[in-house]
Amino acid sequence: MKIAIINGNPRESDQAFDGYLETLAASLGDMDHEVTVHGLRGMQIIPCRGCFDCWVKTPGICRFKDDAVELCKSYISSNFVVLASPVIMGYTSALLKNAMDRLIPLIHPYLRDEHGEVHHLPRYDAYPLMGLLLSPEPSTDREDVEIITDIYRRACINVMSELKFVEFSEKPAREVANAINNN
Repeated sequence: MKIAIINGNPRESDQAFDGYLETLAASLGDMDHEVTVHGLRGMQIIPCRGCFDCWVKTPGICRFKDDAVELCKSYISSNFVVLASPVIMGYTSALLKNAMDRLIPLIHPYLRDEHGEVHHLPRYDAYPLMGLLLSPEPSTDREDVEIITDIYRRACINVMSELKFVEFSEKPAREVANAINNN
């Protein structure tokens, strides 16, 4: 299975989280998966401007030629994507949110009614499954996790995916790797 880990850790000083993701990637590699880790902190990804050129002028291609091009290619060619972020003030990092916003070229602008909800049509035949890996801060509570989970579950629907799990970095990396392996 081809797996992309998107590391939304904005803090260079938080080596424990980065190290956890390296351990996770190594565990997945030991299971014969092809793993790519994208460190958003070191990437240049311009925030989405909402111009919709990727839908109407250059279908499927963002007007900004930054590292989001690589991220979109990795996302759409993966079988599973792990979105990883520390919880900061009750939510994921701005880096991870920005990266999710820049996946918009991967869907069509056309809409359909699906069980009473309006959703975009897929641009590609297959999309990866997703998992969310969080590193809670001391003040993170159940409500924070419920809000994050709900928002990312809805965001997954918008990029033709399904959120398979929400895990925490307190869990051994091997157990998270097993959860990914079993999907």
